[in-house]
Amino acid sequence: MSVYDQLKSDLKDAMKARDKVRLGVIRGLKSQIMNAEVDSSNHKLTDDQINTVVMKEIKQQKESLEEFQKANRQDLVTDQQAKLKIAEEYAPKQLSNDEIEKIVVETISQVGAESMADFGKVMGAVMPKLKGKADGNIVNQFVKKQLKG
Repeated sequence: MSVYDQLKSDLKDAMKARDKVRLGVIRGLKSQIMNAEVDSSNHKLTDDQINTVVMKEIKQQKESLEEFQKANRQDLVTDQQAKLKIAEEYAPKQLSNDEIEKIVVETISQVGAESMADFGKVMGAVMPKLKGKADGNIVNQFVKKQLKG
């Protein structure tokens, strides 16, 4: 079942269960997907494109969570954590840190990177391989760690 089909099914279940938080998150994700379809001239999005939209939404929710934590708003932190947990159910499976590090090391040897001066070249080569499968900040940390040696 595709992510979009899963969202539609879960939307019905959330409505029946009167789960307002889950319903709000699912409606938000569906809305973002429909907006992306409109932006792409009404073409139905592929699963990869849908995953990109879902990951973008999760990233925004994580940023909101960090801001709420900085502002010491525990009421909003708890609410945002619940929303984030629901949204992550629709994200593609993430790679482990070991898998990410292995791909980073392979990419560094492929592009012949030797120092931090090659950071941009490595990130440009590694991110398409990990798109939707790993958080960009984690990849960034592994690249820096490997290049500093």
